[in-house]
Amino acid sequence: MRVLIVEDEIYMAEAIQAGLRLEAIAADIAGDGDAALERLGVTGYDVVVLDRDLPGVHGDEVCRTIVARGLGCRVLMLTAAGDLADKITGFELGADDYLTKPFDLPELVVRLRSLARRPAQGAPPVLEHAGITLDPFRREVYRAGRHVSLSRKQFAVLEILMTARGGVVSAETLLERAWDENADPFTNAIRITISALRSRLGAPAVIHTVPGVGYRLDAR
Repeated sequence: MRVLIVEDEIYMAEAIQAGLRLEAIAADIAGDGDAALERLGVTGYDVVVLDRDLPGVHGDEVCRTIVARGLGCRVLMLTAAGDLADKITGFELGADDYLTKPFDLPELVVRLRSLARRPAQGAPPVLEHAGITLDPFRREVYRAGRHVSLSRKQFAVLEILMTARGGVVSAETLLERAWDENADPFTNAIRITISALRSRLGAPAVIHTVPGVGYRLDAR
């Protein structure tokens, strides 16, 4: 999952980013509405964590623009304004969820996971494919009943591959969805992560390389 945190309080934004990374969620930061719209124009995000009271372009306008452009990402409004009227206004603007400051990080993570499993293809809460079961909420993976211990990046890559349900996922897509903006586009991190993931999952190999295209899980 890739998330854009739109928050002008940099310390809060960095704290959220660090917490999400521990949950295998790639997160970028935009400090104002203009920066958010710029990033949204070039990067596909699953969820936008949007502070409502932003300098420059207001958070409400950012939300309107996301809906008007049909960007497909979910919007979770994050704000200090927690009365009912504010929440109703947020939902009327097109927000998918609303979280009032202060909040607990585990609740934010659960809400993000819930939003991310509601894309057009309707991904189920627990993913099952090729004998593998992946639970995004508990961050647990099993293969043929055997628990598989994975690093955060290995988990994120496997989740993307499983969501594709046997379809081919390019290295570029994996880099965009499982790493943040600081990732080197020429890095060999993907190849290393895939190799380690194959080892953790064990035999027979279930992740296949499609030369010149990308990677896919066993289609069976």
